[in-house]
Amino acid sequence: MKKVVLAGGTGFIGRYMEERCKELGYTVHIISRQEPHISWENKDRMIEALDGAELLVNLAGKSVNCRYNETNKRAIMLSRTSTTNQLGEAVQACEHPPKMWINSSTATIYRHAEDRPMTEEAGEIGSGFSVDVARSWEEAFFSFDLPKTRQAALRIAIVLGPGGGVMTPYRNLVKYGLGGPQGSGRQRFSWIHLEDLFGIIMFLNERPELNGVFNCAAPNPVQNDELMAALRRAANVGFGLPAPEWLLELGAKVIRTETELVLKSRWVLPERLERAGYTFLFLKLDKSLQSILSS
Repeated sequence: MKKVVLAGGTGFIGRYMEERCKELGYTVHIISRQEPHISWENKDRMIEALDGAELLVNLAGKSVNCRYNETNKRAIMLSRTSTTNQLGEAVQACEHPPKMWINSSTATIYRHAEDRPMTEEAGEIGSGFSVDVARSWEEAFFSFDLPKTRQAALRIAIVLGPGGGVMTPYRNLVKYGLGGPQGSGRQRFSWIHLEDLFGIIMFLNERPELNGVFNCAAPNPVQNDELMAALRRAANVGFGLPAPEWLLELGAKVIRTETELVLKSRWVLPERLERAGYTFLFLKLDKSLQSILSS
């Protein structure tokens, strides 16, 4: 049987991928810190799972939905670079290494952009902690010489889907009348539907000529005020109080997160994927939200 290995595969995206891969007839092996899955500490079992696999997808990494103190910053960085290095060493040890290795990255690698969109070729890398994490993550991934394994890093935008991710907090904001513009409301919101993220992974797996870095974002990003209005429409809520930056800063401290998650302008376009012929299932935000909230 065809074999897929999902590293860090117990989260919101990983659970969906496991279900879809099994529907397609794959045997799925999961590497995780959660039992009963393959432990990150068990290198022999990792190698055994990876040997002969068609596809390895690495989704591992501590959530960035936390305060960026030194402890959390170190954990965020190491949870990405260390696991990527472990996987690279395990792939090198395989007699029959995976044909394809897809590693998560993040669209946050680009600078705050309200003036123009960021593509793979013309995008400008930003600065700051989140960007440092993304750059180190990709550097660790591409540092391995793997002649038998094709590699692709996915700079993933905000993933929208039922049953987890950002939809739960956004739905609660709208429900309690707090679904107005956040900050200036002009910052761009690049997003991708969970189903398209899976579709992109399968598309890349089937196209042996494709490798390198890919922006994983729907072709039609919106401004934050448009996002919040779309959420209100989808939830049939007519009004939402705006949240100025000072209030967001205060709220972020209370719930122990960072305002960067909503205030950074992520304006990212999937130029390479569209050029290669990937057809998005969810092009418009309204259709995506209707699909998610009705499921």
